[in-house]
Amino acid sequence: MSIIGQQIKKYRMENGLTQEQVGRMIGVTTQAVSKWERGSTPDAEILPLIADALGVSVDALYGREELSLAVQLAKKLCKMQQEDAYRYAFGICWAIEIGLSGEAPAIDDFMDMFIDRTFTENGKSADYFAKLINDSGIALTRMSPDFSHFFLMAESAGKSIMPHFENISELKKVFAVFADEKTLNIICYLYSLPHMPVAVSLICKHTGYNHIEVEKIMRRLCDNHLVIRTMIATADGEMSSYSVRPEGFAVPLLCFADEIAKNNPRPFFGTFERKKPFL
Repeated sequence: MSIIGQQIKKYRMENGLTQEQVGRMIGVTTQAVSKWERGSTPDAEILPLIADALGVSVDALYGREELSLAVQLAKKLCKMQQEDAYRYAFGICWAIEIGLSGEAPAIDDFMDMFIDRTFTENGKSADYFAKLINDSGIALTRMSPDFSHFFLMAESAGKSIMPHFENISELKKVFAVFADEKTLNIICYLYSLPHMPVAVSLICKHTGYNHIEVEKIMRRLCDNHLVIRTMIATADGEMSSYSVRPEGFAVPLLCFADEIAKNNPRPFFGTFERKKPFL
């Protein structure tokens, strides 16, 4: 059997298709499909039709897809301008979300809606959410013309993720930081600035908080590894300055907190088939 014949049979069976069904989709006889799977090679001009019918690339028919898809994607992203690469990568994330839904007939509609950026409501930009929740994991996507993000967690069968967390008392400290209004306002202000040290006096001027309470909050943020403290030499002596950690720990948390805070997020589509506990 030729490699192309092996691949045709493999992807046909993965798609739950008969030789007759594949033949009808391509416009050939059942006997032609059978001959390919037994070793005959299809004409080159028909390979794209076969690939489309089986939902794979032409490379996959030559047996190269499994080995090269991830590598090709990584190489392509490396060659792109950073801003374009992030946009393209999010398109891949969106394709992952749709693919994990298992709704093959709806792929074209869902993909077109994202590509066309049809996320408007009464002429204004609107946020939509795609959610897949099942026992194999969680995939969440937020989509809008100006603000999109993606979260994917694949889980091992029968295993809890809870042992991977710090203890509850440590998690409580983290949530307590974001629960304090003044602290949250300062966090948002610091993240609105370029990555450079900021003096306490500037934070006071922007927020209206006094010097003593800002210093206290900044020490708390340092203790929770959200902010870095540096000392600057001035004509009047040393002065403290602060900058957010370059890892941007707070940003994903704020993104998902915002989703929770929205009372009725617009669902783009959702699948909720989870039976086992989240934790």
